[in-house]
Order: sequence, then C-alpha cells, then structure tokens
Amino acid sequence: MSKKTPMRKCVACGARRPKNELIRVVYNKSNKQVCLDKDGKAPGRGAYICPDQDCLLKARKANKFSRAFKISISDEIYNHLMEEIGIMDD
Repeated sequence: MSKKTPMRKCVACGARRPKNELIRVVYNKSNKQVCLDKDGKAPGRGAYICPDQDCLLKARKANKFSRAFKISISDEIYNHLMEEIGIMDD
C-alpha cells in the first residue's frame, strides 16, 4: 500500500504540486515575522510557492502573501525572500 503524497497549492500560479516541490513561507503570529520554512515544521500560518522567479514576482505584484497571511507585507520582506530563495532582482 503506497502512501499518499500531500499536495499543496502555489499562492501565485495556483498549481497543485507535491508538498516537497514547493517552498513554504511562514508567518509567525507570536513574533510577527515572515520567513522561509526550510524543514516544513516551523510554527505559524504557512503559504506555499513554486521555487521559480516568475511565481515569486507574480506573488509580489498581486500581494498574494499579504492576502494569505492577512497582514500587510513590505517590499523589504519580498526582497529578503528573494535573496533566501536565491532569486535576485536585475
């Protein structure tokens, strides 16, 4: 009997992919911080995004993380996420 692979949806493009193919971004309400969750176990509300530049730029333009976390997210946080993911603005 095979185990089911958990599927998650990208906040930017809406693609459903296996959880391990997406990047989890977490908003921790207790310390009011948005950060990358590399191991998938950080506490807080999570949102998933595809690991490519187009999705992150689309999420930034449409304020997808602000909507997912129900808070306003500054450009500084998006820039930090891009650096952590390895995507730099040109």
